[in-house]
Amino acid sequence: MNRGPGLFVTLEGGEGAGKSTQARRLAAVFEAAGREVVLTREPGGTVGAEKVRGLLLDPATDLCALADTFLHFAARADHVEKVIAPAVARGAVVVCDRFYDSTLAYQGFGLGVKIETIVEMIKILDFKPDLSIFLELPDFLAKARLEGRGLAPDRYDLMGEVLREKVAAGFRVIAATDPKRCVVVGAEGDAETVTAAIVAALRARGLLV
Repeated sequence: MNRGPGLFVTLEGGEGAGKSTQARRLAAVFEAAGREVVLTREPGGTVGAEKVRGLLLDPATDLCALADTFLHFAARADHVEKVIAPAVARGAVVVCDRFYDSTLAYQGFGLGVKIETIVEMIKILDFKPDLSIFLELPDFLAKARLEGRGLAPDRYDLMGEVLREKVAAGFRVIAATDPKRCVVVGAEGDAETVTAAIVAALRARGLLV
């Protein structure tokens, strides 16, 4: 796929790691540097993909793991074609809260869909982040943060601690497998400290002046 002159950065990690907060803060950093920024999320980002998100997160939804995976990629395909690819093509910075690494971690390592199957879907999608930032947080801190939110658990939250452990292990494997694209940042500190580490990683790769 023709990428264009823009930049595509994704935030990955388990629940409670602070992805949404850091995505917003990173968008502000790029805006301060004079760049057009598109801040988005997955699953979601388009009208159709947001409807798929609602289905995927609804505790009442009953899907097998492979169907779950297909729905993620259906939403992602719409997101890439309508939002991400056009923004990158015109030179914007796209900051996305989750992308296909989350599907590898959750549906692949977590729910047992063959990694090879997901990799084939990634090839069909044909759109890769320039940098993926993996926010890593010990499980006991993640649980404390989630409990502190006071929000009703979504479908994935209800799958329990074993899934969280498998997903965390999956993210570590993914990051180690593709070190040129992926950087692991500890998320234990306050928001300012984590943002500083993310900015340092971007500057080290020449992606932020």
